[in-house]
Amino acid sequence: MKLWDKGTVVNELIENFTVGKDREMDLYLAKFDVLGSMAHIRMLESIGLLRKDELDMLLAELLNIYKLADRGEFVIEEGIEDVHSQVESMLTQKLGDVGKKIHSGRSRNDQVLLDLKLFARHEIQNIVEATHELFGKLLRKAEENKQNLMPGYTHLQVAMPSSFGLWFSAYAESLADDLLLMQAAYKITNQNPLGSAAGYGSSFPLNRQMTTDLLGFDQLNYNVVYAQMGRGKMEKTVAFAMASIAATISRLAYDVCLFMSQNFGFVALPDELTTGSSIMPHKKNPDVFELVRSHCNRIQAIPTQITLMVNNLPSGYFRDLQLIKEVFLPAFDELMSCIRITGFAIDNMTIRQNILDDDRYKYVFSVEDVNRLVLDGVPFRDAYKQVGGQINAGIYEPTRTVEHTHEGSVGNLCLDRIESKMDGVVAGFRFEKVEQALNSLLSI
Repeated sequence: MKLWDKGTVVNELIENFTVGKDREMDLYLAKFDVLGSMAHIRMLESIGLLRKDELDMLLAELLNIYKLADRGEFVIEEGIEDVHSQVESMLTQKLGDVGKKIHSGRSRNDQVLLDLKLFARHEIQNIVEATHELFGKLLRKAEENKQNLMPGYTHLQVAMPSSFGLWFSAYAESLADDLLLMQAAYKITNQNPLGSAAGYGSSFPLNRQMTTDLLGFDQLNYNVVYAQMGRGKMEKTVAFAMASIAATISRLAYDVCLFMSQNFGFVALPDELTTGSSIMPHKKNPDVFELVRSHCNRIQAIPTQITLMVNNLPSGYFRDLQLIKEVFLPAFDELMSCIRITGFAIDNMTIRQNILDDDRYKYVFSVEDVNRLVLDGVPFRDAYKQVGGQINAGIYEPTRTVEHTHEGSVGNLCLDRIESKMDGVVAGFRFEKVEQALNSLLSI
Protein backbone atom coordinates (compact mmCIF):
# COMPACT_ATOMS: atom_id res chain seq x y z
CA MET A 1 0.00 0.00 0.00
CA LYS A 2 1.23 3.47 -0.91
CA LEU A 3 -0.62 6.60 0.11
CA TRP A 4 0.42 8.17 -3.21
CA ASP A 5 -0.47 5.17 -5.40
CA LYS A 6 -2.28 6.24 -8.60
CA GLY A 7 -2.10 2.90 -10.39
CA THR A 8 1.45 3.07 -11.77
CA VAL A 9 3.72 0.11 -10.95
CA VAL A 10 7.12 1.30 -9.74
CA ASN A 11 10.23 -0.54 -10.90
CA GLU A 12 11.23 -2.99 -8.15
CA LEU A 13 14.87 -1.87 -8.11
CA ILE A 14 13.81 1.77 -7.76
CA GLU A 15 11.28 0.93 -5.07
CA ASN A 16 13.78 -1.04 -2.97
CA PHE A 17 16.37 1.72 -3.26
CA THR A 18 13.99 4.56 -2.41
CA VAL A 19 12.35 2.77 0.52
CA GLY A 20 15.76 1.76 1.90
CA LYS A 21 15.64 1.20 5.67
CA ASP A 22 12.51 3.28 6.12
CA ARG A 23 10.34 0.42 7.38
CA GLU A 24 12.95 -0.50 9.96
CA MET A 25 13.45 3.11 11.06
CA ASP A 26 9.73 3.85 11.15
CA LEU A 27 9.22 1.29 13.91
CA TYR A 28 10.83 3.87 16.21
CA LEU A 29 8.04 6.27 15.26
CA ALA A 30 4.96 4.04 15.46
CA LYS A 31 3.62 5.21 18.84
CA PHE A 32 4.18 8.81 17.92
CA ASP A 33 2.48 8.50 14.54
CA VAL A 34 -0.60 7.24 16.37
CA LEU A 35 -0.50 10.12 18.87
CA GLY A 36 -0.30 12.60 16.01
CA SER A 37 -3.27 10.98 14.28
CA MET A 38 -5.32 11.05 17.48
CA ALA A 39 -4.75 14.79 17.84
CA HIS A 40 -5.32 15.43 14.13
CA ILE A 41 -8.69 13.66 13.96
CA ARG A 42 -9.94 15.43 17.07
CA MET A 43 -9.18 18.65 15.23
CA LEU A 44 -10.85 17.36 12.03
CA GLU A 45 -14.04 16.61 13.97
CA SER A 46 -13.99 20.09 15.47
CA ILE A 47 -13.99 21.69 11.99
CA GLY A 48 -16.64 19.38 10.55
CA LEU A 49 -14.50 16.97 8.49
CA LEU A 50 -15.41 14.00 10.70
CA ARG A 51 -18.65 13.08 12.46
CA LYS A 52 -18.57 12.46 16.23
CA ASP A 53 -19.36 8.76 15.77
CA GLU A 54 -16.54 8.45 13.21
CA LEU A 55 -14.14 10.17 15.60
CA ASP A 56 -15.08 7.80 18.42
CA MET A 57 -14.51 4.74 16.21
CA LEU A 58 -11.17 6.05 14.98
CA LEU A 59 -9.93 7.00 18.45
CA ALA A 60 -10.80 3.59 19.87
CA GLU A 61 -8.96 1.77 17.10
CA LEU A 62 -5.98 4.13 17.23
CA LEU A 63 -5.70 3.48 20.95
CA ASN A 64 -5.53 -0.26 20.20
CA ILE A 65 -2.75 0.39 17.69
CA TYR A 66 -0.93 2.60 20.22
CA LYS A 67 -1.01 -0.18 22.82
CA LEU A 68 0.29 -2.62 20.21
CA ALA A 69 3.20 -0.29 19.43
CA ASP A 70 3.84 0.32 23.12
CA ARG A 71 4.25 -3.43 23.62
CA GLY A 72 6.72 -3.58 20.73
CA GLU A 73 4.34 -5.65 18.61
CA PHE A 74 3.65 -3.14 15.84
CA VAL A 75 4.74 -4.47 12.43
CA ILE A 76 4.98 -2.77 9.05
CA GLU A 77 3.73 -5.46 6.71
CA GLU A 78 5.40 -6.51 3.51
CA GLY A 79 4.32 -4.27 0.64
CA ILE A 80 3.44 -1.37 2.97
CA GLU A 81 5.73 1.58 2.49
CA ASP A 82 5.98 3.24 5.89
CA VAL A 83 4.45 3.69 9.33
CA HIS A 84 1.85 6.19 8.10
CA SER A 85 0.60 3.77 5.45
CA GLN A 86 0.53 0.90 7.96
CA VAL A 87 -1.59 2.79 10.47
CA GLU A 88 -4.02 3.93 7.78
CA SER A 89 -4.20 0.39 6.38
CA MET A 90 -4.99 -1.06 9.81
CA LEU A 91 -7.75 1.51 10.34
CA THR A 92 -9.22 0.87 6.91
CA GLN A 93 -9.22 -2.89 7.45
CA LYS A 94 -11.14 -2.43 10.70
CA LEU A 95 -13.36 0.54 9.89
CA GLY A 96 -13.64 0.64 6.11
CA ASP A 97 -13.96 4.05 4.47
CA VAL A 98 -13.82 5.84 7.83
CA GLY A 99 -10.18 4.83 8.08
CA LYS A 100 -9.45 6.64 4.83
CA LYS A 101 -10.55 9.99 6.28
CA ILE A 102 -7.67 10.53 8.71
CA HIS A 103 -5.33 11.96 6.08
CA SER A 104 -7.43 15.03 5.26
CA GLY A 105 -5.38 18.20 5.78
CA ARG A 106 -2.11 16.30 6.13
CA SER A 107 0.84 15.25 4.03
CA ARG A 108 3.33 12.56 4.84
CA ASN A 109 5.74 15.48 5.04
CA ASP A 110 4.16 17.02 8.11
CA GLN A 111 3.31 13.59 9.50
CA VAL A 112 6.94 12.53 9.61
CA LEU A 113 7.98 15.96 10.88
CA LEU A 114 5.53 15.55 13.72
CA ASP A 115 6.53 11.95 14.43
CA LEU A 116 10.20 12.89 14.60
CA LYS A 117 9.51 15.76 16.97
CA LEU A 118 7.31 13.66 19.25
CA PHE A 119 9.90 10.88 19.23
CA ALA A 120 12.82 13.24 19.89
CA ARG A 121 10.91 15.02 22.64
CA HIS A 122 10.20 11.70 24.36
CA GLU A 123 13.78 10.48 24.01
CA ILE A 124 15.21 13.79 25.23
CA GLN A 125 13.27 13.34 28.45
CA ASN A 126 14.80 9.87 28.88
CA ILE A 127 18.29 11.23 28.21
CA VAL A 128 17.80 14.13 30.63
CA GLU A 129 16.58 11.83 33.40
CA ALA A 130 19.47 9.38 32.88
CA THR A 131 22.01 12.21 32.73
CA HIS A 132 20.58 13.69 35.93
CA GLU A 133 20.98 10.30 37.58
CA LEU A 134 24.62 10.04 36.43
CA PHE A 135 25.15 13.59 37.70
CA GLY A 136 23.91 12.48 41.14
CA LYS A 137 26.33 9.54 41.20
CA LEU A 138 29.26 11.81 40.32
CA LEU A 139 28.28 14.34 42.97
CA ARG A 140 28.00 11.63 45.63
CA LYS A 141 31.45 10.34 44.73
CA ALA A 142 32.74 13.90 44.94
CA GLU A 143 31.30 14.32 48.44
CA GLU A 144 32.73 10.99 49.59
CA ASN A 145 36.20 11.83 48.25
CA LYS A 146 36.47 15.59 48.76
CA GLN A 147 39.38 15.21 51.20
CA ASN A 148 41.23 12.64 49.08
CA LEU A 149 43.99 14.44 47.18
CA MET A 150 45.33 13.48 43.78
CA PRO A 151 47.74 15.15 41.36
CA GLY A 152 46.36 17.54 38.79
CA TYR A 153 47.98 17.60 35.36
CA THR A 154 48.71 20.01 32.56
CA HIS A 155 50.35 18.64 29.40
CA LEU A 156 50.15 15.27 31.23
CA GLN A 157 52.84 16.61 33.55
CA VAL A 158 52.29 16.73 37.30
CA ALA A 159 51.01 20.25 37.93
CA MET A 160 49.09 21.17 41.11
CA PRO A 161 47.11 19.44 43.85
CA SER A 162 43.66 18.29 42.90
CA SER A 163 41.25 15.95 44.62
CA PHE A 164 38.89 13.20 43.64
CA GLY A 165 36.11 15.45 44.86
CA LEU A 166 37.25 18.10 42.41
CA TRP A 167 37.64 15.56 39.60
CA PHE A 168 34.22 13.92 40.02
CA SER A 169 32.37 17.21 40.46
CA ALA A 170 34.06 18.70 37.37
CA TYR A 171 32.28 16.12 35.24
CA ALA A 172 29.05 16.63 37.19
CA GLU A 173 29.03 20.36 36.46
CA SER A 174 29.91 19.67 32.83
CA LEU A 175 26.76 17.56 32.55
CA ALA A 176 24.71 20.46 33.93
CA ASP A 177 25.92 22.67 31.09
CA ASP A 178 25.35 19.85 28.60
CA LEU A 179 21.71 19.72 29.68
CA LEU A 180 21.44 23.48 29.29
CA LEU A 181 22.34 22.96 25.63
CA MET A 182 19.87 20.08 25.50
CA GLN A 183 17.20 22.38 26.91
CA ALA A 184 17.71 24.73 23.96
CA ALA A 185 17.40 21.76 21.59
CA TYR A 186 14.25 20.66 23.40
CA LYS A 187 12.66 24.08 22.97
CA ILE A 188 13.36 23.97 19.23
CA THR A 189 11.93 20.45 19.10
CA ASN A 190 8.84 21.28 21.14
CA GLN A 191 7.09 23.29 18.39
CA ASN A 192 4.23 21.86 16.37
CA PRO A 193 4.68 21.44 12.57
CA LEU A 194 1.34 19.65 12.03
CA GLY A 195 -0.85 21.47 9.52
CA SER A 196 2.04 22.58 7.35
CA ALA A 197 1.09 19.64 5.08
CA ALA A 198 3.54 19.41 2.16
CA GLY A 199 5.08 22.70 3.25
CA TYR A 200 2.50 25.11 1.87
CA GLY A 201 -0.46 24.68 4.19
CA SER A 202 -3.99 23.51 3.37
CA SER A 203 -7.25 24.96 2.04
CA PHE A 204 -9.07 23.24 4.91
CA PRO A 205 -9.76 25.54 7.91
CA LEU A 206 -7.34 23.63 10.13
CA ASN A 207 -7.09 24.57 13.81
CA ARG A 208 -3.36 24.22 14.32
CA GLN A 209 -3.46 25.68 17.82
CA MET A 210 -5.81 22.89 18.86
CA THR A 211 -3.37 20.13 17.84
CA THR A 212 -0.56 22.11 19.47
CA ASP A 213 -2.41 22.06 22.78
CA LEU A 214 -3.54 18.44 22.45
CA LEU A 215 0.03 17.25 21.92
CA GLY A 216 1.52 19.44 24.66
CA PHE A 217 3.73 21.53 22.40
CA ASP A 218 4.91 24.90 23.69
CA GLN A 219 3.95 26.63 20.47
CA LEU A 220 3.64 26.27 16.70
CA ASN A 221 6.11 26.34 13.92
CA TYR A 222 3.96 29.12 12.46
CA ASN A 223 5.32 29.53 8.95
CA VAL A 224 4.48 26.39 6.96
CA VAL A 225 7.55 26.67 4.72
CA TYR A 226 9.79 27.04 7.76
CA ALA A 227 8.10 24.04 9.38
CA GLN A 228 9.33 21.94 6.44
CA MET A 229 12.75 23.58 6.59
CA GLY A 230 12.90 22.37 10.19
CA ARG A 231 13.35 18.80 8.97
CA GLY A 232 17.03 18.14 9.49
CA LYS A 233 17.51 21.31 11.51
CA MET A 234 15.77 19.83 14.54
CA GLU A 235 17.70 16.56 14.27
CA LYS A 236 21.01 18.38 13.87
CA THR A 237 20.31 20.63 16.87
CA VAL A 238 19.36 17.70 19.10
CA ALA A 239 22.37 15.75 17.84
CA PHE A 240 24.67 18.62 18.83
CA ALA A 241 23.23 18.52 22.35
CA MET A 242 23.63 14.74 22.49
CA ALA A 243 27.20 15.14 21.26
CA SER A 244 27.90 17.54 24.11
CA ILE A 245 26.84 14.94 26.68
CA ALA A 246 28.83 12.31 24.79
CA ALA A 247 31.92 14.54 24.83
CA THR A 248 31.77 14.86 28.60
CA ILE A 249 31.37 11.11 29.08
CA SER A 250 34.09 10.32 26.53
CA ARG A 251 36.54 12.57 28.34
CA LEU A 252 35.66 10.99 31.67
CA ALA A 253 36.15 7.55 30.12
CA TYR A 254 39.61 8.53 28.88
CA ASP A 255 40.57 9.73 32.37
CA VAL A 256 39.42 6.46 33.90
CA CYS A 257 41.38 4.40 31.37
CA LEU A 258 44.47 6.47 32.18
CA PHE A 259 43.97 6.39 35.93
CA MET A 260 43.36 2.60 35.95
CA SER A 261 46.70 1.89 34.29
CA GLN A 262 49.44 0.54 36.55
CA ASN A 263 51.56 3.65 35.96
CA PHE A 264 48.83 5.70 37.65
CA GLY A 265 46.81 3.27 39.72
CA PHE A 266 44.47 5.97 41.04
CA VAL A 267 41.18 4.09 40.55
CA ALA A 268 40.11 0.49 40.16
CA LEU A 269 37.09 -1.49 39.06
CA PRO A 270 36.06 -4.85 40.54
CA ASP A 271 37.37 -7.82 38.59
CA GLU A 272 33.87 -8.60 37.31
CA LEU A 273 33.72 -5.21 35.59
CA THR A 274 36.98 -5.76 33.71
CA THR A 275 38.09 -8.13 30.95
CA GLY A 276 41.25 -10.15 30.47
CA SER A 277 43.82 -11.03 27.86
CA SER A 278 44.06 -14.29 25.94
CA ILE A 279 47.84 -14.34 26.43
CA MET A 280 48.66 -12.15 29.47
CA PRO A 281 47.18 -13.64 32.65
CA HIS A 282 47.70 -10.50 34.74
CA LYS A 283 45.54 -8.22 32.61
CA LYS A 284 42.41 -6.48 33.93
CA ASN A 285 41.33 -4.22 31.12
CA PRO A 286 38.92 -1.25 31.35
CA ASP A 287 37.13 -2.34 28.18
CA VAL A 288 33.85 -0.87 29.36
CA PHE A 289 35.31 2.63 29.42
CA GLU A 290 37.21 2.12 26.17
CA LEU A 291 33.95 1.17 24.45
CA VAL A 292 32.09 4.04 26.12
CA ARG A 293 34.74 6.38 24.76
CA SER A 294 34.39 5.00 21.24
CA HIS A 295 30.58 4.99 21.28
CA CYS A 296 30.58 8.58 22.52
CA ASN A 297 33.06 9.63 19.85
CA ARG A 298 30.82 8.07 17.22
CA ILE A 299 27.85 10.01 18.61
CA GLN A 300 29.88 13.21 18.28
CA ALA A 301 30.13 12.58 14.54
CA ILE A 302 26.35 12.56 14.04
CA PRO A 303 25.84 16.35 13.82
CA THR A 304 28.42 16.44 11.03
CA GLN A 305 26.70 13.61 9.17
CA ILE A 306 23.35 15.39 9.36
CA THR A 307 24.92 18.70 8.34
CA LEU A 308 26.38 17.13 5.23
CA MET A 309 22.98 15.69 4.28
CA VAL A 310 21.09 18.98 4.55
CA ASN A 311 23.54 21.85 4.05
CA ASN A 312 23.06 22.18 0.27
CA LEU A 313 19.28 21.78 0.11
CA PRO A 314 16.96 24.64 -0.89
CA SER A 315 13.58 25.15 0.78
CA GLY A 316 10.93 22.49 0.36
CA TYR A 317 10.96 18.74 0.87
CA PHE A 318 13.58 16.39 -0.63
CA ARG A 319 14.04 12.64 -0.22
CA ASP A 320 17.60 13.22 1.04
CA LEU A 321 16.02 13.90 4.43
CA GLN A 322 14.92 10.27 4.75
CA LEU A 323 18.49 9.14 5.40
CA ILE A 324 18.77 11.31 8.51
CA LYS A 325 16.57 8.80 10.32
CA GLU A 326 19.24 6.13 9.98
CA VAL A 327 21.83 8.07 11.99
CA PHE A 328 19.48 10.02 14.26
CA LEU A 329 16.89 7.57 15.58
CA PRO A 330 19.27 4.85 16.90
CA ALA A 331 21.59 7.42 18.49
CA PHE A 332 19.39 7.85 21.55
CA ASP A 333 19.71 4.18 22.52
CA GLU A 334 23.46 4.35 22.00
CA LEU A 335 23.87 7.41 24.20
CA MET A 336 21.50 6.02 26.82
CA SER A 337 23.53 2.82 27.12
CA CYS A 338 26.72 4.86 27.58
CA ILE A 339 25.16 7.00 30.31
CA ARG A 340 23.82 3.99 32.19
CA ILE A 341 26.95 1.85 32.00
CA THR A 342 29.10 4.79 33.05
CA GLY A 343 26.91 5.35 36.11
CA PHE A 344 27.06 1.66 36.99
CA ALA A 345 30.85 1.63 36.72
CA ILE A 346 31.22 4.84 38.73
CA ASP A 347 29.08 3.33 41.49
CA ASN A 348 31.44 0.35 41.68
CA MET A 349 34.71 2.24 41.35
CA THR A 350 37.20 2.27 44.24
CA ILE A 351 39.53 5.20 44.84
CA ARG A 352 43.12 4.95 46.01
CA GLN A 353 43.95 6.87 49.16
CA ASN A 354 46.99 9.01 50.09
CA ILE A 355 48.36 9.20 46.56
CA LEU A 356 50.30 12.41 47.19
CA ASP A 357 52.34 10.79 49.98
CA ASP A 358 54.46 9.25 47.21
CA ASP A 359 57.62 11.29 46.55
CA ARG A 360 57.10 11.12 42.81
CA TYR A 361 54.33 13.70 43.31
CA LYS A 362 56.17 16.04 45.67
CA TYR A 363 56.55 18.77 43.05
CA VAL A 364 52.77 19.07 42.89
CA PHE A 365 53.08 21.24 46.03
CA SER A 366 55.53 23.73 44.53
CA VAL A 367 52.90 26.35 43.72
CA GLU A 368 51.52 26.04 47.25
CA ASP A 369 54.97 26.84 48.63
CA VAL A 370 55.42 29.76 46.21
CA ASN A 371 52.09 31.16 47.40
CA ARG A 372 53.06 30.78 51.06
CA LEU A 373 56.17 32.86 50.45
CA VAL A 374 54.01 35.49 48.73
CA LEU A 375 51.67 35.56 51.75
CA ASP A 376 54.76 36.16 53.90
CA GLY A 377 55.58 39.25 51.83
CA VAL A 378 57.97 37.90 49.19
CA PRO A 379 57.20 39.27 45.68
CA PHE A 380 55.67 36.53 43.50
CA ARG A 381 58.48 36.50 40.92
CA ASP A 382 61.14 36.19 43.64
CA ALA A 383 59.18 33.46 45.41
CA TYR A 384 58.84 31.58 42.09
CA LYS A 385 62.61 31.76 41.52
CA GLN A 386 63.36 30.69 45.06
CA VAL A 387 61.27 27.53 44.90
CA GLY A 388 62.43 26.86 41.33
CA GLY A 389 66.03 27.10 42.45
CA GLN A 390 65.41 24.55 45.20
CA ILE A 391 63.84 22.18 42.68
CA ASN A 392 66.74 22.55 40.23
CA ALA A 393 69.26 21.98 43.04
CA GLY A 394 67.44 18.85 44.18
CA ILE A 395 66.87 20.19 47.69
CA TYR A 396 63.15 21.03 47.51
CA GLU A 397 61.02 19.54 50.27
CA PRO A 398 57.31 20.33 50.09
CA THR A 399 55.13 21.24 53.04
CA ARG A 400 52.44 18.86 51.67
CA THR A 401 49.48 20.89 52.84
CA VAL A 402 46.81 22.48 50.68
CA GLU A 403 44.84 25.52 51.82
CA HIS A 404 42.40 26.53 49.09
CA THR A 405 39.25 28.39 50.17
CA HIS A 406 37.80 30.13 47.12
CA GLU A 407 34.67 28.89 45.35
CA GLY A 408 35.18 25.77 43.28
CA SER A 409 38.64 24.94 44.59
CA VAL A 410 39.92 21.85 46.41
CA GLY A 411 38.87 23.25 49.76
CA ASN A 412 35.48 24.62 48.66
CA LEU A 413 33.87 22.43 46.03
CA CYS A 414 30.49 24.21 46.06
CA LEU A 415 28.73 20.89 45.52
CA ASP A 416 25.45 22.31 46.78
CA ARG A 417 25.62 25.11 44.20
CA ILE A 418 26.46 22.70 41.38
CA GLU A 419 23.46 20.60 42.41
CA SER A 420 21.27 23.69 42.48
CA LYS A 421 22.47 24.61 38.99
CA MET A 422 21.51 21.19 37.67
CA ASP A 423 18.14 21.17 39.43
CA GLY A 424 17.30 24.51 37.82
CA VAL A 425 18.20 23.23 34.37
CA VAL A 426 16.15 20.03 34.72
CA ALA A 427 13.13 21.94 36.06
CA GLY A 428 13.31 24.22 33.00
CA PHE A 429 12.29 21.41 30.65
CA ARG A 430 8.78 21.31 32.13
CA PHE A 431 8.25 17.68 31.10
CA GLU A 432 5.12 17.50 33.24
CA LYS A 433 3.21 19.70 30.76
CA VAL A 434 3.79 17.20 27.95
CA GLU A 435 2.94 14.22 30.14
CA GLN A 436 -0.37 15.77 31.18
CA ALA A 437 -1.31 16.57 27.57
CA LEU A 438 -0.52 13.07 26.27
CA ASN A 439 -2.26 11.35 29.17
CA SER A 440 -5.34 13.41 28.38
CA LEU A 441 -5.09 12.61 24.66
CA LEU A 442 -4.94 8.87 25.40
CA SER A 443 -7.88 9.01 27.81
CA ILE A 444 -10.69 8.46 25.33
